[in-house]
Amino acid sequence: VSARQMVSVATAMIPFLEHDDANRALMGANMQRQAVPLLRPQSPVIGTGMEYFVARDSGQVVVAQETGTVVSASGDRIVVRNDIGDERIYTMRKFVRSNQDTCINQRPIVHAGERVLERQVIADSSSTDGGEIALGQNVVVAYMTWEGGNFEDAILLSERLVRDDVYTSIHIEKHEAEARDTKLGPEEITRDIPNVGEDSLANLDENGIIRIGAEVHPNDILVGKVTPRGEIELSAEERLLRAIFGEKAREVKDTSLRVPHGVHGKVIDVKQFSRESEEDHELPSGVNQSVRVMIAQKRKISEGDKMAGRHGNKGVISRILPMEDMPYLPDGTPVDIILNPIGVPSRMNLGQILETHLGWAANAMGYKVATPVFDGADEDDIRDALREAGLPEDGKVDLYDGRTGEKFDRPVTVGITYMLKLAHLVEDKIHARSTGPYSLVTQQPLGG
Repeated sequence: VSARQMVSVATAMIPFLEHDDANRALMGANMQRQAVPLLRPQSPVIGTGMEYFVARDSGQVVVAQETGTVVSASGDRIVVRNDIGDERIYTMRKFVRSNQDTCINQRPIVHAGERVLERQVIADSSSTDGGEIALGQNVVVAYMTWEGGNFEDAILLSERLVRDDVYTSIHIEKHEAEARDTKLGPEEITRDIPNVGEDSLANLDENGIIRIGAEVHPNDILVGKVTPRGEIELSAEERLLRAIFGEKAREVKDTSLRVPHGVHGKVIDVKQFSRESEEDHELPSGVNQSVRVMIAQKRKISEGDKMAGRHGNKGVISRILPMEDMPYLPDGTPVDIILNPIGVPSRMNLGQILETHLGWAANAMGYKVATPVFDGADEDDIRDALREAGLPEDGKVDLYDGRTGEKFDRPVTVGITYMLKLAHLVEDKIHARSTGPYSLVTQQPLGG
């Protein structure tokens, strides 16, 4: 009987689970589901040995159907010849939008001439690395206080993680415009929109649809659309002009699809569906034409984003410090993340500390560790690993203040920890208004 049989898949991916309180282990398992796939996935230095199986069985990666030899491998397809001489082609999914608005992209990890076995992973997905699940990044973490910047579980980050795109993710949003039949006549998708300057139409093609590759910002037109309007809707000003000049004002109003507030990025895909086309698209009743636009954006990590380790040690980024201000190790390496040590004892998730120690040793020696649940490395193994790597056995080291160069008065626990960026991104949550309704009682702005 395996020790990992009594916990779920997500829980079995928490190293040193046996040293974590149950409540925090539950959070750690749940928060792995909320991890955002990053630009450059990195598998954990300290794993549990489950990473490969989870990735292989996730359905996200490309798995070889039979044993054979790779004939060719390019960015979008892998050709494998089996032992009888038949060739099988595996195609990669490239930059597809997922239901969570993240980006799915498969990359080959085999090369021509390589021998592959049946059920072997031959292409990575957006959250795997070398066929192992990779939800976060291995970063240098120090457990210390810094100017109160990590009070109440806040997290201090080095600017290196922003600059080198360590925690950068790609998000793809879908926007749709439909031209319907109205009582006054059909709506029309067109470039000819009333009262809109030529600069707003610069990125539209002759049909009034945005071109692929255009950089868009809030309130830009994605699909130009006009709707017929009745006589009633004319304003007093328009009626006066009509009376004076006797001209017929255009009986259409601008109902174009525009980029919503807080959205910006590049248009990566445009699809058109219409009733008249040969492909016979199944459009809902009353809809004559439909246009779907995909906008991709690169999101670097920023203040207010939520991060977490695998032990339920979650927090919100409070400050991003310049690399030169971060505390640095005796060899000059600046730390990437500063966590608050007070967050550990009361929550009893000590697995994070053991992971930090062992990760430091493993990273220094250049190997990866699989420490299975309830059957993993113990304190002596970690001491031996640190000693072997020539690091202090207690896992603590003197750090120096990046601003003054002075040594901090006590040694600090430093090491490598696997940290995830979670789907609660500040860019999706931020909300602002200028003026609006206020509550009668408190005179505070109303919700919404």
